[in-house]
Amino acid sequence: MRIRGKGAFLIPALFLLPSFVGFIVFSLIPMISSLGISFTVWDAVSGPPKWIGLENYEQILRGEEFWRVLRNTLYFIVLYLPLILVTSLAVAHLLNGKARGIGAYRVIYYIPVLTSWVAGSLVWRWLLSPEYGPINALLGYFGITGPGWLHDRNWAMPGIVIASIWKDMGFFGLILLGGLQGINPSYYEAAEIDGASGWQKTIRITLPLLSPSLLFVIVISLINSFQLFPQVMIMTKGGPLGATAVVVERIYQYAFRYYKMGYACGYSWLLFVIIFAVTLVQMRMQKRWVHYES
Repeated sequence: MRIRGKGAFLIPALFLLPSFVGFIVFSLIPMISSLGISFTVWDAVSGPPKWIGLENYEQILRGEEFWRVLRNTLYFIVLYLPLILVTSLAVAHLLNGKARGIGAYRVIYYIPVLTSWVAGSLVWRWLLSPEYGPINALLGYFGITGPGWLHDRNWAMPGIVIASIWKDMGFFGLILLGGLQGINPSYYEAAEIDGASGWQKTIRITLPLLSPSLLFVIVISLINSFQLFPQVMIMTKGGPLGATAVVVERIYQYAFRYYKMGYACGYSWLLFVIIFAVTLVQMRMQKRWVHYES
């Protein structure tokens, strides 16, 4: 039955109304409020906010702390992004096979995604423990002295990266698996007739046709990386000596530990500007390397 006239607009609008109201109440209004609060001094307890203009932003940008936590965040991204791409591609390739019980393997790889960060981080704190952790015990079996991991300022961030890779590779692996299964098999059949090697098929067919999925994975990975938080709070609390302090961890500390709501909102909006700019650059750059099959 085809609906014409006003009904064609009203019926979809009624279905969308609950989501639209939820978006306004729980996302749009808090976002606009946080922008206003970022121009004030407010502790959320003793009276109304006091307008101070751009002072919070000036203090944040002139201070050493913002640039240090931003460097820590970028350090995480430099380690995390290539590893998550490689591991996700490996997972997608493994799950794209036709082995018996492949459906069970897909569920197993997705289990870390369903695990809460609290439980996962506690497990990884134990795994990376320099005294009792099985990872250092395994290294010791081969005669290698394991590092202090979360207690060592040089190894704490790599430890968080390892835990993040474990948590995320199943999710991104399934996205890339969908991309792999969307490639028309006739391309590979034509390449085999022409005598192409496996490497040539990967470079000339798989990666170009997988590039839209790769772009999605890179964009989402970068946004998530800039918002790095739960694993840091549970595994290191920003330590040791601030080696894993990151932008969102600072926002949480200023808002809910020091009650400097205006300062925390200033941090939040600076983070938004950074993420928006990086995403904008990625979307502009995609024209050079992303191929959409037509």
